[in-house]
Amino acid sequence: MGLLYMIVLGLIAGTIAKFLMPGKDPGGIIVTILLGIAGSVVGGYLGQAFGLTGGGPVGLLGSVVGAVILLAGYRMIKKKG
Repeated sequence: MGLLYMIVLGLIAGTIAKFLMPGKDPGGIIVTILLGIAGSVVGGYLGQAFGLTGGGPVGLLGSVVGAVILLAGYRMIKKKG
């Protein structure tokens, strides 16, 4: 899975994560999309490390889950700070 593919998938995953976790986010939709990209890249590398190659719906699902987890963590950190 190429890095460019993971970035595009992350853009989509970040957008879906924003719809799954509505509310005011510190940084708004841009930060959410960036977290989606980060979740996609991390999820892609972890999937490769464990021998799971997931393109298509499987890759998108992993990216969305990663983005939701990163968004939840980001919200918790920003609320405390």
